Amino acid sequence: MKSINKMETITMIPDNGHNVCSQPPKPRPETEKKYREAVELYATTSLSCAEICRQCNVTVSGLSGHICKYHRHLMLARNGIECSPEKASAIRMDQRRGQKPSTHAKYKEAIAACDSMDYLEYNVSQIAREFGLSGTDLGRQLRTHYPEVLEFREQARQRLGLNDNLPRGARPWSKERYTGAVELLRGDRYITVQEVAERCGVSYTGLEQHLIFYHKELIDNRIKIRKQAVGQQRKGKITGRGSLHAPKPAVVEKYAEALHLYRTTPLSARKIARQTGLPVKGFYKYLQTWHKDLVCARRNIPYEEGQSVDFSKARKYNPATKVKYADAIRRLKQSDLTTAAVAAEFGLQPECFRQYLKEHEPELYARQGMAKTANGRAVSRRSMDKYAEAIRLYGSTSESLRSLARRFGLNDCSLGQFIKRHFPEAVEEHRRAVERDREYEATDAASVSVPASSPAARPVTAAKYPDATPSRRAEKACAGSMKAKTDVPPENRPSRLTAMIRMENKVVRHG
Repeated sequence: MKSINKMETITMIPDNGHNVCSQPPKPRPETEKKYREAVELYATTSLSCAEICRQCNVTVSGLSGHICKYHRHLMLARNGIECSPEKASAIRMDQRRGQKPSTHAKYKEAIAACDSMDYLEYNVSQIAREFGLSGTDLGRQLRTHYPEVLEFREQARQRLGLNDNLPRGARPWSKERYTGAVELLRGDRYITVQEVAERCGVSYTGLEQHLIFYHKELIDNRIKIRKQAVGQQRKGKITGRGSLHAPKPAVVEKYAEALHLYRTTPLSARKIARQTGLPVKGFYKYLQTWHKDLVCARRNIPYEEGQSVDFSKARKYNPATKVKYADAIRRLKQSDLTTAAVAAEFGLQPECFRQYLKEHEPELYARQGMAKTANGRAVSRRSMDKYAEAIRLYGSTSESLRSLARRFGLNDCSLGQFIKRHFPEAVEEHRRAVERDREYEATDAASVSVPASSPAARPVTAAKYPDATPSRRAEKACAGSMKAKTDVPPENRPSRLTAMIRMENKVVRHG
Protein backbone atom coordinates (compact mmCIF):
# COMPACT_ATOMS: atom_id res chain seq x y z
CA MET A 1 0.00 0.00 0.00
CA LYS A 2 2.99 2.29 -0.34
CA SER A 3 1.73 3.79 -3.61
CA ILE A 4 -1.44 5.02 -1.91
CA ASN A 5 0.63 7.00 0.56
CA LYS A 6 2.62 8.52 -2.29
CA MET A 7 -0.57 9.66 -4.00
CA GLU A 8 -1.75 11.49 -0.94
CA THR A 9 1.10 14.02 -1.15
CA ILE A 10 -0.83 16.33 -3.42
CA THR A 11 -2.03 18.28 -0.40
CA MET A 12 0.08 18.67 2.66
CA ILE A 13 -0.52 21.06 5.55
CA PRO A 14 2.66 21.61 7.55
CA ASP A 15 2.41 21.20 11.30
CA ASN A 16 4.93 23.79 12.45
CA GLY A 17 3.03 25.39 15.27
CA HIS A 18 1.90 28.38 13.19
CA ASN A 19 -1.57 29.22 11.97
CA VAL A 20 -1.64 28.05 8.35
CA CYS A 21 -4.94 29.84 7.72
CA SER A 22 -3.35 33.26 7.99
CA GLN A 23 -4.25 35.95 5.49
CA PRO A 24 -2.46 35.64 2.11
CA PRO A 25 0.00 38.39 1.17
CA LYS A 26 -1.41 41.44 -0.57
CA PRO A 27 0.20 43.09 -3.61
CA ARG A 28 0.98 46.77 -3.92
CA PRO A 29 -1.81 48.95 -5.34
CA GLU A 30 0.02 49.64 -8.60
CA THR A 31 0.75 45.92 -9.07
CA GLU A 32 -2.87 44.99 -8.38
CA LYS A 33 -4.06 47.59 -10.87
CA LYS A 34 -1.63 46.32 -13.52
CA TYR A 35 -2.82 42.68 -13.36
CA ARG A 36 -6.50 43.23 -12.40
CA GLU A 37 -7.92 42.57 -15.87
CA ALA A 38 -5.66 39.56 -16.43
CA VAL A 39 -6.63 38.01 -13.08
CA GLU A 40 -10.34 38.42 -13.90
CA LEU A 41 -9.87 36.62 -17.23
CA TYR A 42 -7.84 33.89 -15.48
CA ALA A 43 -10.64 33.35 -12.93
CA THR A 44 -13.64 33.51 -15.26
CA THR A 45 -12.33 31.91 -18.48
CA SER A 46 -10.32 28.87 -19.53
CA LEU A 47 -7.85 30.88 -21.62
CA SER A 48 -4.18 30.04 -21.23
CA CYS A 49 -1.78 32.42 -19.52
CA ALA A 50 -0.06 33.21 -22.81
CA GLU A 51 -3.35 34.21 -24.47
CA ILE A 52 -4.40 36.31 -21.47
CA CYS A 53 -1.03 38.09 -21.51
CA ARG A 54 -1.40 38.91 -25.21
CA GLN A 55 -4.84 40.43 -24.60
CA CYS A 56 -3.82 42.40 -21.50
CA ASN A 57 -0.33 43.36 -22.72
CA VAL A 58 1.57 41.91 -19.74
CA THR A 59 4.40 39.40 -19.52
CA VAL A 60 3.78 35.69 -18.98
CA SER A 61 6.37 35.40 -16.22
CA GLY A 62 4.98 38.44 -14.42
CA LEU A 63 1.38 37.20 -14.53
CA SER A 64 2.37 33.65 -13.49
CA GLY A 65 4.36 34.95 -10.53
CA HIS A 66 1.56 37.32 -9.50
CA ILE A 67 -1.08 34.55 -9.57
CA CYS A 68 1.16 32.04 -7.81
CA LYS A 69 1.93 34.48 -4.99
CA TYR A 70 -1.29 36.47 -4.51
CA HIS A 71 -4.04 34.31 -6.14
CA ARG A 72 -2.86 30.77 -5.52
CA HIS A 73 -6.41 29.52 -4.96
CA LEU A 74 -7.24 30.36 -8.60
CA MET A 75 -4.28 28.32 -9.83
CA LEU A 76 -5.33 25.36 -7.65
CA ALA A 77 -8.91 25.65 -8.90
CA ARG A 78 -7.68 25.33 -12.49
CA ASN A 79 -5.94 22.11 -11.46
CA GLY A 80 -9.05 20.63 -9.87
CA ILE A 81 -8.35 21.57 -6.23
CA GLU A 82 -10.98 23.74 -4.62
CA CYS A 83 -9.92 25.61 -1.48
CA SER A 84 -10.22 28.98 0.18
CA PRO A 85 -7.60 31.73 -0.38
CA GLU A 86 -6.51 31.38 3.25
CA LYS A 87 -5.69 27.67 2.92
CA ALA A 88 -4.14 27.87 -0.56
CA SER A 89 -0.68 28.74 0.74
CA ALA A 90 -0.54 25.47 2.72
CA ILE A 91 -1.26 23.28 -0.33
CA ARG A 92 1.57 22.28 -2.61
CA MET A 93 1.29 20.80 -6.06
CA ASP A 94 2.06 17.15 -6.72
CA GLN A 95 5.72 16.57 -7.60
CA ARG A 96 5.16 13.70 -10.03
CA ARG A 97 6.74 14.41 -13.38
CA GLY A 98 4.26 14.85 -16.22
CA GLN A 99 1.04 14.33 -14.20
CA LYS A 100 -1.34 17.21 -13.62
CA PRO A 101 -3.11 17.56 -10.27
CA SER A 102 -6.48 17.27 -11.99
CA THR A 103 -5.41 14.01 -13.65
CA HIS A 104 -4.23 12.68 -10.32
CA ALA A 105 -7.54 13.53 -8.71
CA LYS A 106 -9.40 11.85 -11.57
CA TYR A 107 -7.60 8.47 -11.31
CA LYS A 108 -6.88 8.55 -7.59
CA GLU A 109 -9.65 6.15 -6.48
CA ALA A 110 -9.15 3.76 -9.40
CA ILE A 111 -5.42 3.50 -8.78
CA ALA A 112 -6.07 2.90 -5.08
CA ALA A 113 -8.42 0.07 -6.06
CA CYS A 114 -5.73 -1.45 -8.32
CA ASP A 115 -3.36 -1.48 -5.35
CA SER A 116 -5.93 -3.10 -3.06
CA MET A 117 -6.39 -6.81 -2.43
CA ASP A 118 -10.18 -6.36 -2.64
CA TYR A 119 -9.98 -5.76 -6.41
CA LEU A 120 -7.21 -8.25 -7.14
CA GLU A 121 -9.51 -10.66 -9.01
CA TYR A 122 -10.49 -7.91 -11.46
CA ASN A 123 -8.27 -6.81 -14.30
CA VAL A 124 -7.43 -3.16 -15.02
CA SER A 125 -10.19 -2.72 -17.59
CA GLN A 126 -12.84 -4.04 -15.21
CA ILE A 127 -11.62 -1.70 -12.46
CA ALA A 128 -11.70 1.23 -14.90
CA ARG A 129 -15.31 0.48 -15.89
CA GLU A 130 -16.19 0.21 -12.20
CA PHE A 131 -15.14 3.84 -11.73
CA GLY A 132 -16.40 5.11 -15.08
CA LEU A 133 -12.98 5.44 -16.70
CA SER A 134 -11.27 4.21 -19.85
CA GLY A 135 -9.27 1.02 -19.39
CA THR A 136 -6.59 2.20 -21.83
CA ASP A 137 -6.15 5.53 -20.04
CA LEU A 138 -6.02 3.88 -16.61
CA GLY A 139 -3.42 1.40 -17.85
CA ARG A 140 -1.33 4.25 -19.27
CA GLN A 141 -1.45 6.08 -15.95
CA LEU A 142 -0.35 2.94 -14.11
CA ARG A 143 2.56 2.21 -16.48
CA THR A 144 3.72 5.83 -16.54
CA HIS A 145 3.42 6.92 -12.92
CA TYR A 146 2.75 3.80 -10.80
CA PRO A 147 4.67 0.83 -12.23
CA GLU A 148 5.03 -0.61 -8.71
CA VAL A 149 1.23 -1.15 -8.62
CA LEU A 150 1.39 -3.33 -11.73
CA GLU A 151 4.30 -5.31 -10.29
CA PHE A 152 2.37 -5.86 -7.06
CA ARG A 153 -0.71 -7.08 -8.97
CA GLU A 154 1.31 -9.51 -11.13
CA GLN A 155 3.12 -11.03 -8.17
CA ALA A 156 -0.03 -11.32 -6.06
CA ARG A 157 -2.12 -12.86 -8.91
CA GLN A 158 0.62 -15.39 -9.72
CA ARG A 159 0.89 -16.34 -6.05
CA LEU A 160 -2.89 -16.83 -5.78
CA GLY A 161 -3.21 -18.57 -9.18
CA LEU A 162 -5.31 -15.84 -10.74
CA ASN A 163 -3.62 -15.97 -14.17
CA ASP A 164 -5.60 -14.65 -17.13
CA ASN A 165 -3.13 -16.08 -19.70
CA LEU A 166 -2.72 -12.68 -21.34
CA PRO A 167 0.69 -11.69 -22.83
CA ARG A 168 2.80 -9.22 -20.88
CA GLY A 169 5.59 -6.89 -21.94
CA ALA A 170 6.46 -5.36 -25.30
CA ARG A 171 5.32 -7.06 -28.49
CA PRO A 172 8.07 -8.46 -30.79
CA TRP A 173 7.13 -6.19 -33.68
CA SER A 174 7.17 -3.17 -31.30
CA LYS A 175 10.69 -4.04 -30.11
CA GLU A 176 11.90 -4.37 -33.69
CA ARG A 177 10.39 -1.06 -34.74
CA TYR A 178 11.87 1.00 -31.90
CA THR A 179 15.26 -0.75 -31.51
CA GLY A 180 17.18 1.78 -33.63
CA ALA A 181 15.58 4.75 -31.87
CA VAL A 182 16.39 3.36 -28.42
CA GLU A 183 20.04 2.74 -29.35
CA LEU A 184 20.31 6.26 -30.74
CA LEU A 185 18.96 7.72 -27.50
CA ARG A 186 21.39 5.66 -25.43
CA GLY A 187 24.37 6.82 -27.48
CA ASP A 188 23.58 10.54 -27.77
CA ARG A 189 22.37 12.33 -24.66
CA TYR A 190 21.96 15.66 -26.49
CA ILE A 191 19.38 14.47 -29.02
CA THR A 192 15.70 14.81 -28.17
CA VAL A 193 13.02 12.13 -28.49
CA GLN A 194 11.26 14.10 -31.23
CA GLU A 195 14.48 14.37 -33.28
CA VAL A 196 15.06 10.63 -32.91
CA ALA A 197 11.51 9.88 -34.02
CA GLU A 198 11.94 12.04 -37.14
CA ARG A 199 15.33 10.53 -37.95
CA CYS A 200 14.16 6.92 -37.53
CA GLY A 201 10.77 7.47 -39.19
CA VAL A 202 8.62 6.34 -36.27
CA SER A 203 5.74 7.90 -34.39
CA TYR A 204 6.79 10.39 -31.74
CA THR A 205 3.95 9.53 -29.34
CA GLY A 206 4.45 5.81 -29.93
CA LEU A 207 8.18 6.06 -29.21
CA GLU A 208 7.50 8.13 -26.11
CA GLN A 209 5.03 5.55 -24.77
CA HIS A 210 7.40 2.70 -25.61
CA LEU A 211 10.21 4.37 -23.67
CA ILE A 212 7.98 5.11 -20.68
CA PHE A 213 6.60 1.57 -20.54
CA TYR A 214 9.66 -0.57 -21.31
CA HIS A 215 12.76 1.65 -20.97
CA LYS A 216 12.04 3.63 -17.86
CA GLU A 217 15.70 3.45 -16.73
CA LEU A 218 16.70 5.29 -19.92
CA ILE A 219 14.21 8.07 -19.22
CA ASP A 220 15.34 8.31 -15.58
CA ASN A 221 18.99 8.50 -16.63
CA ARG A 222 18.29 11.33 -19.10
CA ILE A 223 16.31 13.20 -16.45
CA LYS A 224 19.15 12.74 -13.97
CA ILE A 225 21.70 14.12 -16.45
CA ARG A 226 19.56 17.19 -17.05
CA LYS A 227 19.07 17.81 -13.33
CA GLN A 228 22.83 17.75 -12.80
CA ALA A 229 23.28 20.26 -15.61
CA VAL A 230 20.78 22.79 -14.24
CA GLY A 231 22.53 26.11 -13.60
CA GLN A 232 25.83 24.92 -15.15
CA GLN A 233 25.92 26.52 -18.57
CA ARG A 234 29.22 25.49 -20.14
CA LYS A 235 30.03 25.88 -23.78
CA GLY A 236 29.61 22.61 -25.65
CA LYS A 237 27.92 20.86 -22.68
CA ILE A 238 24.34 19.79 -22.02
CA THR A 239 21.96 22.16 -20.24
CA GLY A 240 19.04 21.55 -17.93
CA ARG A 241 16.70 21.58 -20.93
CA GLY A 242 18.67 18.79 -22.60
CA SER A 243 19.99 20.97 -25.40
CA LEU A 244 23.59 21.76 -26.25
CA HIS A 245 24.87 25.05 -24.84
CA ALA A 246 26.32 26.49 -28.04
CA PRO A 247 25.50 29.39 -30.37
CA LYS A 248 23.24 28.78 -33.33
CA PRO A 249 24.90 28.31 -36.73
CA ALA A 250 23.39 31.55 -37.99
CA VAL A 251 24.88 33.49 -35.05
CA VAL A 252 28.29 31.88 -35.59
CA GLU A 253 28.24 32.83 -39.25
CA LYS A 254 27.15 36.38 -38.44
CA TYR A 255 30.07 37.08 -36.12
CA ALA A 256 32.72 34.90 -37.85
CA GLU A 257 34.60 37.77 -39.52
CA ALA A 258 34.49 40.00 -36.43
CA LEU A 259 35.69 37.13 -34.23
CA HIS A 260 38.62 36.48 -36.60
CA LEU A 261 39.66 40.14 -36.36
CA TYR A 262 39.30 40.11 -32.59
CA ARG A 263 41.50 37.01 -32.35
CA THR A 264 44.24 38.09 -34.80
CA THR A 265 44.41 41.90 -34.52
CA PRO A 266 44.82 44.37 -31.63
CA LEU A 267 41.71 46.34 -32.65
CA SER A 268 39.14 46.96 -29.95
CA ALA A 269 35.74 45.27 -30.05
CA ARG A 270 34.05 48.61 -30.76
CA LYS A 271 36.26 49.33 -33.77
CA ILE A 272 35.80 45.79 -35.09
CA ALA A 273 32.00 46.05 -34.77
CA ARG A 274 31.97 49.36 -36.65
CA GLN A 275 34.31 48.02 -39.31
CA THR A 276 32.18 44.90 -39.95
CA GLY A 277 28.84 46.68 -39.63
CA LEU A 278 27.66 44.81 -36.54
CA PRO A 279 25.90 46.19 -33.45
CA VAL A 280 28.45 47.01 -30.75
CA LYS A 281 26.32 45.67 -27.89
CA GLY A 282 25.54 42.50 -29.80
CA PHE A 283 29.22 41.80 -30.47
CA TYR A 284 30.10 42.52 -26.83
CA LYS A 285 27.41 40.08 -25.67
CA TYR A 286 28.56 37.44 -28.15
CA LEU A 287 32.13 37.68 -26.87
CA GLN A 288 31.11 37.59 -23.20
CA THR A 289 28.80 34.60 -23.73
CA TRP A 290 30.73 32.34 -26.09
CA HIS A 291 34.35 33.59 -26.17
CA LYS A 292 35.11 34.87 -22.69
CA ASP A 293 38.51 33.15 -22.87
CA LEU A 294 39.60 35.59 -25.61
CA VAL A 295 38.39 38.57 -23.58
CA CYS A 296 40.36 37.38 -20.53
CA ALA A 297 43.45 36.68 -22.63
CA ARG A 298 43.45 40.29 -23.87
CA ARG A 299 43.36 41.58 -20.30
CA ASN A 300 45.86 39.06 -18.89
CA ILE A 301 43.23 37.54 -16.56
CA PRO A 302 43.33 33.80 -15.77
CA TYR A 303 40.21 32.09 -17.09
CA GLU A 304 38.58 28.80 -16.12
CA GLU A 305 35.43 27.41 -17.72
CA GLY A 306 32.40 27.75 -15.46
CA GLN A 307 34.10 30.15 -13.02
CA SER A 308 33.11 33.81 -12.64
CA VAL A 309 35.60 36.47 -13.72
CA ASP A 310 36.11 39.75 -11.88
CA PHE A 311 36.86 42.33 -14.58
CA SER A 312 36.90 45.21 -12.08
CA LYS A 313 40.44 44.29 -10.96
CA ALA A 314 41.85 44.35 -14.49
CA ARG A 315 43.21 47.64 -15.83
CA LYS A 316 41.53 48.77 -19.02
CA TYR A 317 43.80 49.80 -21.88
CA ASN A 318 43.76 49.90 -25.64
CA PRO A 319 44.97 46.60 -27.14
CA ALA A 320 46.96 48.60 -29.72
CA THR A 321 49.19 49.79 -26.86
CA LYS A 322 50.64 46.28 -26.60
CA VAL A 323 51.67 46.41 -30.24
CA LYS A 324 53.05 49.92 -29.78
CA TYR A 325 55.52 48.85 -27.08
CA ALA A 326 56.24 45.32 -28.36
CA ASP A 327 59.43 46.17 -30.31
CA ALA A 328 60.76 48.40 -27.53
CA ILE A 329 60.22 45.67 -24.94
CA ARG A 330 61.95 43.11 -27.16
CA ARG A 331 64.91 45.50 -27.60
CA LEU A 332 65.04 46.11 -23.85
CA LYS A 333 65.17 42.38 -23.12
CA GLN A 334 67.93 41.69 -25.64
CA SER A 335 70.24 44.57 -24.69
CA ASP A 336 71.65 46.27 -21.61
CA LEU A 337 70.42 49.72 -22.61
CA THR A 338 68.52 51.90 -20.19
CA THR A 339 64.81 52.45 -20.44
CA ALA A 340 65.33 56.07 -21.49
CA ALA A 341 67.75 55.05 -24.25
CA VAL A 342 65.35 52.47 -25.68
CA ALA A 343 62.45 54.93 -25.46
CA ALA A 344 64.49 57.53 -27.38
CA GLU A 345 65.45 54.91 -29.98
CA PHE A 346 61.81 54.06 -30.72
CA GLY A 347 60.44 57.57 -30.27
CA LEU A 348 58.51 56.83 -27.07
CA GLN A 349 57.86 58.94 -24.02
CA PRO A 350 60.18 57.54 -21.29
CA GLU A 351 57.82 57.97 -18.33
CA CYS A 352 54.86 56.42 -20.18
CA PHE A 353 57.10 53.56 -21.25
CA ARG A 354 58.25 53.01 -17.66
CA GLN A 355 54.64 53.06 -16.41
CA TYR A 356 53.63 50.45 -18.99
CA LEU A 357 56.58 48.25 -17.98
CA LYS A 358 55.67 48.60 -14.30
CA GLU A 359 52.08 47.42 -14.92
CA HIS A 360 52.53 44.76 -17.62
CA GLU A 361 56.22 43.73 -17.42
CA PRO A 362 57.03 43.92 -13.68
CA GLU A 363 60.07 41.62 -13.90
CA LEU A 364 61.61 43.60 -16.73
CA TYR A 365 60.82 46.84 -14.92
CA ALA A 366 62.59 45.63 -11.79
CA ARG A 367 65.60 44.50 -13.82
CA GLN A 368 65.90 47.83 -15.62
CA GLY A 369 65.96 49.77 -12.38
CA MET A 370 69.03 47.87 -11.14
CA ALA A 371 72.61 47.48 -12.35
CA LYS A 372 75.33 45.02 -11.43
CA THR A 373 78.69 46.17 -10.09
CA ALA A 374 82.09 44.54 -10.72
CA ASN A 375 81.75 42.53 -7.52
CA GLY A 376 78.33 41.17 -8.60
CA ARG A 377 76.14 43.32 -6.35
CA ALA A 378 72.82 44.73 -7.65
CA VAL A 379 72.57 48.47 -7.16
CA SER A 380 70.25 51.19 -8.35
CA ARG A 381 71.24 52.27 -11.85
CA ARG A 382 70.34 55.89 -11.17
CA SER A 383 72.39 55.99 -7.97
CA MET A 384 75.31 54.32 -9.72
CA ASP A 385 75.35 56.95 -12.44
CA LYS A 386 75.12 59.66 -9.79
CA TYR A 387 77.96 58.46 -7.53
CA ALA A 388 80.26 56.71 -10.06
CA GLU A 389 83.01 59.39 -10.34
CA ALA A 390 83.02 60.17 -6.61
CA ILE A 391 83.39 56.46 -5.81
CA ARG A 392 86.31 56.15 -8.25
CA LEU A 393 88.17 59.07 -6.65
CA TYR A 394 87.36 57.92 -3.13
CA GLY A 395 88.88 54.51 -3.78
CA SER A 396 92.01 55.78 -5.57
CA THR A 397 92.97 58.85 -3.49
CA SER A 398 93.09 59.97 0.11
CA GLU A 399 90.70 62.87 -0.44
CA SER A 400 88.05 63.02 2.27
CA LEU A 401 84.42 62.10 1.72
CA ARG A 402 83.24 65.61 2.56
CA SER A 403 85.58 67.15 0.01
CA LEU A 404 84.36 64.80 -2.73
CA ALA A 405 80.73 65.50 -1.83
CA ARG A 406 81.29 69.26 -2.08
CA ARG A 407 83.12 68.91 -5.38
CA PHE A 408 80.31 66.93 -7.08
CA GLY A 409 77.40 68.62 -5.28
CA LEU A 410 76.35 65.51 -3.35
CA ASN A 411 75.17 64.77 0.16
CA ASP A 412 78.14 63.42 2.09
CA CYS A 413 75.98 61.17 4.34
CA SER A 414 74.17 59.59 1.38
CA LEU A 415 77.44 59.11 -0.49
CA GLY A 416 79.09 57.52 2.55
CA GLN A 417 76.20 55.13 3.17
CA PHE A 418 76.09 54.11 -0.50
CA ILE A 419 79.84 53.37 -0.56
CA LYS A 420 79.75 51.39 2.70
CA ARG A 421 76.74 49.35 1.55
CA HIS A 422 77.82 48.49 -2.00
CA PHE A 423 81.58 49.19 -2.26
CA PRO A 424 83.34 48.06 0.94
CA GLU A 425 86.51 47.45 -1.09
CA ALA A 426 86.62 51.18 -1.98
CA VAL A 427 86.54 52.01 1.74
CA GLU A 428 89.51 49.67 2.31
CA GLU A 429 91.48 51.21 -0.58
CA HIS A 430 90.79 54.72 0.71
CA ARG A 431 92.05 53.73 4.17
CA ARG A 432 95.28 52.43 2.66
CA ALA A 433 95.76 55.63 0.66
CA VAL A 434 95.36 57.74 3.82
CA GLU A 435 97.90 55.58 5.69
CA ARG A 436 100.41 55.95 2.86
CA ASP A 437 100.08 59.74 2.94
CA ARG A 438 100.58 59.80 6.71
CA GLU A 439 103.69 57.66 6.45
CA TYR A 440 105.05 59.90 3.70
CA GLU A 441 104.46 63.06 5.78
CA ALA A 442 106.10 61.52 8.86
CA THR A 443 109.15 60.60 6.82
CA ASP A 444 109.48 64.16 5.47
CA ALA A 445 109.15 65.69 8.95
CA ALA A 446 111.87 63.44 10.37
CA SER A 447 114.34 64.32 7.58
CA VAL A 448 114.14 68.11 8.21
CA SER A 449 115.88 69.59 11.34
CA VAL A 450 115.01 73.15 12.51
CA PRO A 451 117.13 74.99 15.20
CA ALA A 452 115.34 75.65 18.44
CA SER A 453 116.19 79.38 18.22
CA SER A 454 114.59 79.63 14.78
CA PRO A 455 111.24 81.41 14.64
CA ALA A 456 109.88 78.45 12.72
CA ALA A 457 110.22 76.34 15.86
CA ARG A 458 107.91 78.60 17.80
CA PRO A 459 104.43 77.28 18.47
CA VAL A 460 102.06 78.44 15.79
CA THR A 461 99.21 78.60 18.24
CA ALA A 462 100.94 81.28 20.34
CA ALA A 463 100.77 83.81 17.47
CA LYS A 464 97.42 82.72 16.09
CA TYR A 465 95.51 82.26 19.39
CA PRO A 466 97.12 84.59 21.94
CA ASP A 467 94.22 84.63 24.38
CA ALA A 468 93.56 80.86 24.45
CA THR A 469 94.77 78.39 27.06
CA PRO A 470 97.59 76.04 26.04
CA SER A 471 95.37 72.97 25.66
CA ARG A 472 92.77 74.97 23.71
CA ARG A 473 95.43 76.45 21.40
CA ALA A 474 96.73 72.96 20.65
CA GLU A 475 93.23 71.64 19.82
CA LYS A 476 92.45 74.56 17.48
CA ALA A 477 95.78 74.28 15.74
CA CYS A 478 95.25 70.56 15.17
CA ALA A 479 91.68 71.13 13.84
CA GLY A 480 92.91 73.89 11.53
CA SER A 481 95.68 71.78 10.11
CA MET A 482 93.29 68.83 9.53
CA LYS A 483 90.79 71.11 7.81
CA ALA A 484 93.48 72.54 5.58
CA LYS A 485 94.57 69.05 4.63
CA THR A 486 91.07 67.80 3.83
CA ASP A 487 89.94 70.90 1.95
CA VAL A 488 92.89 70.92 -0.50
CA PRO A 489 93.24 68.16 -3.10
CA PRO A 490 96.21 65.78 -2.48
CA GLU A 491 98.04 66.82 -5.63
CA ASN A 492 97.91 70.54 -4.61
CA ARG A 493 98.89 70.12 -0.95
CA PRO A 494 102.42 71.47 0.01
CA SER A 495 104.92 69.18 1.64
CA ARG A 496 105.71 69.55 5.34
CA LEU A 497 109.11 71.16 4.60
CA THR A 498 107.52 73.75 2.30
CA ALA A 499 104.91 74.52 4.93
CA MET A 500 107.56 75.10 7.59
CA ILE A 501 109.57 77.42 5.30
CA ARG A 502 106.47 79.43 4.46
CA MET A 503 105.63 79.77 8.15
CA GLU A 504 109.15 80.94 8.96
CA ASN A 505 109.04 83.57 6.23
CA LYS A 506 105.69 84.78 7.48
CA VAL A 507 107.05 85.24 11.02
CA VAL A 508 110.11 87.11 9.72
CA ARG A 509 107.98 89.46 7.61
CA HIS A 510 105.65 90.34 10.44
CA GLY A 511 108.38 90.62 13.10
